Amino acid sequence: MADIQLGAHTVKSHGVKVAKFHMHDWIILLLLVVIEIILNVIEPFHRFVGKDMMTDLKYPLKSNTVPFWAVPMIGIVLPFVIFLAIYYRRRDVYDLHHAILGLLFSVLITGVITDAIKDGVGRPRPDFFWRCFPDGKEDYDSVTTNVRCHGDNSVIKEGHKSFPSGHSSWSFAGLGFLSWYLAGKIQAFDRRGHVAKLCIVFLPLLVASLVAISRVDDYWHHWQDVFAGGILGLTVASFCYLQFFPPPYSVNGWGPHAYFQMLADNQNNAQVTHTVNPLSTVPSEIDAGYIHTEQQQHGISMRSLSALPDIEVGGRQ
Repeated sequence: MADIQLGAHTVKSHGVKVAKFHMHDWIILLLLVVIEIILNVIEPFHRFVGKDMMTDLKYPLKSNTVPFWAVPMIGIVLPFVIFLAIYYRRRDVYDLHHAILGLLFSVLITGVITDAIKDGVGRPRPDFFWRCFPDGKEDYDSVTTNVRCHGDNSVIKEGHKSFPSGHSSWSFAGLGFLSWYLAGKIQAFDRRGHVAKLCIVFLPLLVASLVAISRVDDYWHHWQDVFAGGILGLTVASFCYLQFFPPPYSVNGWGPHAYFQMLADNQNNAQVTHTVNPLSTVPSEIDAGYIHTEQQQHGISMRSLSALPDIEVGGRQ
């Protein structure tokens, strides 16, 4: 196993190299942003809403407890700040880059799926009555009994986007990814039984749950919308995290796959150099010895093993 080299790979020394290697991933992210914008511009499916259905859609039209602009702050900016704090402690650009990349993939993939389903399903919100008839005067088609709304078009358009909840899916996508990330960093599943670590892991999920609950309290969503959005966001977050990081219960769960691949590649290159030019390693072999050391650095256990051959000097034993 290659030696751990924390602090040797910073944004300044390896940032450009790592970003260039994942250039195609960043391009895909930009494509997801474009798709997300298009899905928010197009008109959603206007599902049939009959007069008899309005009984369950007369909840009051309220403002958002958690405004739309706050969702990216909670689901993206907050985890980003934590990633930076851990980077400044460990100075590992591989960890920082893959944490940011995984988070953005988690949120954007969730956003695209969520808005695609919203536009396709067109489920009316619990407050749809007041969106459709802001003055309270109902108007229905005499034949089909379908609603004939006379409210603001943008408000009516938003009223057909109940399922699933975007607040819930985005919050669980971002904070769910953060929970996975923290579980790996603090080694929550190291089998030592520290329940306090689980509290740290569950804290982001609690915040996401409160955001989701607020959507039901504000009558912007049915409970099914919130439940589906939370499951969607957490599922995508899990896939995106495991794409870049080992499971938190793994021995190497504290770092990204790319970091350990880099260490393995460096070790293989060193072995190839030794094979091609064995004389270049003679001094290091003379200085080596069977010494087993175990030291704790930044909460990571590191072991090194080296060999010291018997040396005869001037015929003395």
